[in-house]
Amino acid sequence: MTSPRPSGPWLPKLVIAPSFVLAMAFIYGLMAWNGYLSFSASRLLPNYEWAGLQHYEALWASERWWLALRNLAVFGGLFIGGAMALGLLMAVLLDQKVRAEGALRTIYLYPMALSFIVTGTAWKWILNPGQGLEKLLIDAGFTHAKLDWLIDPDRAIYCVVIAAIWQSSGFVMALFLAGLRGIDDSIVKAAQVDGASLPRVYWRILIPSLRPVFFSTLMITAHLAIKSFDLVMALTAGGPGYATDLPATFMYTMAFTRGQIGLGAASATMMLATIAALVVPYLYSELRTRR
Repeated sequence: MTSPRPSGPWLPKLVIAPSFVLAMAFIYGLMAWNGYLSFSASRLLPNYEWAGLQHYEALWASERWWLALRNLAVFGGLFIGGAMALGLLMAVLLDQKVRAEGALRTIYLYPMALSFIVTGTAWKWILNPGQGLEKLLIDAGFTHAKLDWLIDPDRAIYCVVIAAIWQSSGFVMALFLAGLRGIDDSIVKAAQVDGASLPRVYWRILIPSLRPVFFSTLMITAHLAIKSFDLVMALTAGGPGYATDLPATFMYTMAFTRGQIGLGAASATMMLATIAALVVPYLYSELRTRR
């Protein structure tokens, strides 16, 4: 019985070629198209007449765009810091080999399995003054309880932060826990033999060893913050007013509601440039380290 002939080196390339072509066309091709639209005279419909920096000038002159950037700074700073702090804390607690670790890890990771639409809808119910926590407290006898952050323009952005941290902290915990489990136990044992307490071991040895994980987590959460759209739309729809408007919701409103495709494309290009400014140096450093 003859053995089958080994396939040539072209076969794997042929198998992945359709996926590669589709990805190039529908991801990078649409990015390039969006970039061109940002320099075109597009309004309600795409118009390929060259308009130069007209839309970018209008974008940076828009007070709503600046408000969206300020909201992103608040949301991004609190979300990234909160998710990393809570994720690290949960990872350290689980690293103590607690009972039912598998069940706890599943519970912590469960929110990440939900879509941001589901998370936003659930937290909209929870924080709704008429049917959420406030009503629950009033029914329990706390008649003066007040939890109206969702309809308060000064506090609504913090509702988005809370929901985003709840969604992503379990994923951050998994990254930190994997990093902690990858550290050699002999380092911890040697430090304990020298008389170092467990908190000191974590603070002075283990956590500083997680610098690559910190950097990767920062890149991932920053990317999530910049492109946050569905969570905001489900939870506040950018309101009240423009209190929770972010660049992604600004882009959607301009491109698909206000009929200003060129302005929406310009804002999307600025978001892409911001993400690239974060990701490209990270990829460069990773490739340089491997070499």
